Amino acid sequence: MLNKLLMGACALSLAASVAFGAQGVKFYVGDGDKEKPYMSMVNEKISTIGFVLSDPHEHIDISYKTKWGTEFQTIKGVTSKHPDFDPTFKATLDNLGFFSITNDAVVGPLLMKEPSLGGFSPFNLHIYKKMGEDKTYVGHVMPDTMLDIVGIKDKEVREKFVASFGELDKMTEKEIGSKVQYVDYKALPAKPMMTFEVPFDRAGGVDKFTSDFQSRFEEAFEAHKYIIAGYKNMKESMDSAGIKFDRFDAYWVYSLCHFRFSEGIFNQGRPDAGVFAPCSMYMYVDKGSNKMMVGMPRLETWTAVMGIKDKKMTDSIIALDKEIAKIMTDLGAKEL
Repeated sequence: MLNKLLMGACALSLAASVAFGAQGVKFYVGDGDKEKPYMSMVNEKISTIGFVLSDPHEHIDISYKTKWGTEFQTIKGVTSKHPDFDPTFKATLDNLGFFSITNDAVVGPLLMKEPSLGGFSPFNLHIYKKMGEDKTYVGHVMPDTMLDIVGIKDKEVREKFVASFGELDKMTEKEIGSKVQYVDYKALPAKPMMTFEVPFDRAGGVDKFTSDFQSRFEEAFEAHKYIIAGYKNMKESMDSAGIKFDRFDAYWVYSLCHFRFSEGIFNQGRPDAGVFAPCSMYMYVDKGSNKMMVGMPRLETWTAVMGIKDKKMTDSIIALDKEIAKIMTDLGAKEL
C-alpha cells in the first residue's frame, strides 16, 4: 500500500513538473509601436542602473528585406538584379532588434568564480514587433535559465546574478508595458553547452597567440557565412572600470550570427526565439595557463526552451551546432 502511495505521489510530482515546467523567457508586451521608448531606454537609461550596451543591432528586419526582398539594386547610377534576391521571401516583421547588454560591475566578480557565465554576458535585451499586430515585445532569457544552461550551481553566484535583473525589469515594465508573457519549458538538452580547449605555447606570448587566433577565428567563421555581430573584451572592460579581474590573462566574448539561418527562424514565424541571438561564445586564458578555454550555449537550447517544433527550423539548428563545433576543431580546438 505504501509503495502504491509513493508511486502515486511520484507520478503526481512528475505530472506537475511537466505541466508547469520552468519559466525560460520573459517578455514585456506593450500596446502599439514601442520603438522610441525602447531606444531611449537602451541608449540613455539602462546605464543609470549599471548596464552597459555593446554592439546594438537595430532593425534586422530591414536588413532581411534589403538582402532577400529587394529585386533590383542601384550602384553608382547603374541598376541591376540584386544577386541575393529571393522571390519566395516574405517580410513578416515591423521590428527585430538585438541589443547586447551586461552589468559589468555585477558580472565581473562573478566571472572570476564562474567563467562560463560569459555564455550570457552580454545577453540580448530583445525587441520585436510583428506586422499586422499592434504590440511590441521586449524581453530576455530568464536569468535562472541562463545559469542552468551554462551549468552554474554556486548559490551565491546565482543569487547575485538573478538579483541584478530586478532594476532592469522594473525599467522595462515602466517604458514598455506592465503586461508580462512567459515562455515555459520542460527541460534543457542533456548537454546544453559546447565547450573546447585550445592548447598554445606561452613562450610565444599570450597576446600574440590571442591576436593570431582571433584573426583565424574571424576568417574561418566569415568564410562559412557567419557574421561577427559583436566583440567584447571583458578583460579590458573590467580593468578600465577598475573591477578586479586578475584571474585572467585574457577574456573576451564573441557574438555570432548566421544571417540566413536567423531569417529562417525569426522572420518565418518565431521572432521570439531571437531572444537567444546573437550567440555568445566566450574565450579566456587563466593566469599562467597554456590552454584557452572556450564555451557557447548550443543552439539546441533554443529548441528546448522556445518549444520550436517546425522540422525545417530544428534541422537547421542541429546543422549549425555541428558546423560550429567542426569549425572550432578545424581551428585546433579540442571539444570537451
